[in-house]
Amino acid sequence: MRMEQHNGYIVREGAPFIVGLGVLTVVLMWMGFKGVAAVAFAAMLFVSFFFRNPERAIPAEKGILVSPADGRVLKVEEVQLDGLMKGRFRKVSIFMNVFNVHVNRAPYPGRVEKIEYHSGKFLSADLDKASADNEKNSLLIRTEDGKAFLTIQIAGLIARRIVCWIGEGMEVVRGQRFGLICFGSRLEVVLPLESRVLVQPGQKVRAGETPIGVL
Repeated sequence: MRMEQHNGYIVREGAPFIVGLGVLTVVLMWMGFKGVAAVAFAAMLFVSFFFRNPERAIPAEKGILVSPADGRVLKVEEVQLDGLMKGRFRKVSIFMNVFNVHVNRAPYPGRVEKIEYHSGKFLSADLDKASADNEKNSLLIRTEDGKAFLTIQIAGLIARRIVCWIGEGMEVVRGQRFGLICFGSRLEVVLPLESRVLVQPGQKVRAGETPIGVL
């Protein structure tokens, strides 16, 4: 089974916030509170901007993993894991600030083998300890040739909500939208140790477009 695509310039999760702020703006204008109405209108514009959902040009080269998120590469490192995957792996950590597109995309084609949610803290997502301590949602995806990798959504400090549109057993394709995290957050991709990483700390990446590694 393949997951539903979430197209449209603004994701539907943003609609309640946008409509609510729009109604508040109109009511405040009608009551004569023009200054406060202007603030509400500005907030509506920002929320609309935050929940934007642009199209992307997905690379077609075999073996390429694309970034699951817009943002800045925080770290590229080797890690020891003892959870959904056990052993030593390569991990790429990406930080999304409030101005980045927050829709997440699948790095590589495969079948969703396991999804595991962990409650946790809400530290600033650019801190190293956020990787271990914060609320997170881990997706184990297995490729057609049997390789496995993790894509991990990690909540941040401001708005504490992880959205995942995907289910276990679903087939995903490279660059397909699978969820979002609200208002500043972190995405991590865990790859087999023999994988080649193509990005460096400090590099800006775009979800679905920037190659981050080769399986």
